[in-house]
Amino acid sequence: MKHPLPSLLLGLSLALPGLAAHAQSDDPIVVGGLNYTEHLILTSATVQLLEAHDYNVDKREGLGTSVLRQAQENGQVDLYWEYTGNSVILFNDQPQPEDAEATYRTAKRLDAEKDLIWLDPSDTNNTYALAMRQADAEERDIHSLSDLAAAMNDGAELTLASNAEFYARDDGLRPLQEAYGFNFPRSDVKRMDSGLTYNALKNGNVDIALVFATDGRNGAFDFEVLDDDQAFFPVYQLAPVVRRDTLESHPDIEGLLNAMAAELDDATLIDLNSRVDIDKQEIDAVAHAFLTEQGLL
Repeated sequence: MKHPLPSLLLGLSLALPGLAAHAQSDDPIVVGGLNYTEHLILTSATVQLLEAHDYNVDKREGLGTSVLRQAQENGQVDLYWEYTGNSVILFNDQPQPEDAEATYRTAKRLDAEKDLIWLDPSDTNNTYALAMRQADAEERDIHSLSDLAAAMNDGAELTLASNAEFYARDDGLRPLQEAYGFNFPRSDVKRMDSGLTYNALKNGNVDIALVFATDGRNGAFDFEVLDDDQAFFPVYQLAPVVRRDTLESHPDIEGLLNAMAAELDDATLIDLNSRVDIDKQEIDAVAHAFLTEQGLL
C-alpha cells in the first residue's frame, strides 16, 4: 500500500540519524518498516524471526514510504516489506501493469538494476480503496466508484477523508477522479493521518474515507468498500525486498523470508490488523503469535 508518508517526515533529510550505510557481514541486519499497523506487525515479525535464527538485527520502523525506499537504496536499510505497486508506479515511474503477476515481474526487474532483490511475493493485495458507512451507501445506492461518480455529478455533496500522500500521488486522488469523471471540491477533502480517516468516517465527520483493503476496521466499523469497477487502483502485493549485498552476506535469510511470505494472504492480514486496531493487542505479541501459529518459530 500499500503507502502513507507522515507529515513529520516530509522534510526529513535522507541522512537519517543512526542510519549510516554499511555492508560488513558482521554488522546487524537493519530491518526497516513503514508507519502503520500492517507494516509495524510485519516489521516486528521479521525482526523476531531473524533473531530466532541468531541474526543480529537493528529495527528502524515508523518511516514514510519515500524516506524508507531512499534509505534502502542508500544502504541505510537492508530489507523491508514493500508493495509491488509502489515500486512500479511511485519509485520507477512506470505505467500500471495489467495484473498482479506482471506488476511483480516489473518491480523485480526494475529494482534488480538498483541491486534491490525482490523475494517471493505473498498472496496479498493491500490496495487503496474508498469506503462509506454501510447504511449510508445503501441509502444513497452507492456501491462502486462509478456509482459515486454518478451521484456527485448529479449534485450530491460529499466530503472525503484522505491522507496527504494519496491526495498528491500519481496513483492517488487526482488521477482517480480523472479516470471516473468526478471531482471533490478542494474544500470537501479533509486531509489527515491515515489512521484517522477510519474514525472520521465511523463518527460521521465525513461521508467517504480513504482506506486500505486489508484493514480490519473496514468490517468492524460496518464500512462498505466501494468496488473499483474500472480497475483503477494498482496491485499492491507484499514481498520482502533485500539489498543484494545483504543477501550475499546472509544467504539464509532468503529461505526464512520466503517462508513467512508464503503464510500471508489478505484474510491473514485483516485478522492481524484487527487484533491490533480492534482488539488492542500489542503489536509484538500479535507478530509473535502469527509466527508461532504458522510454525515459523
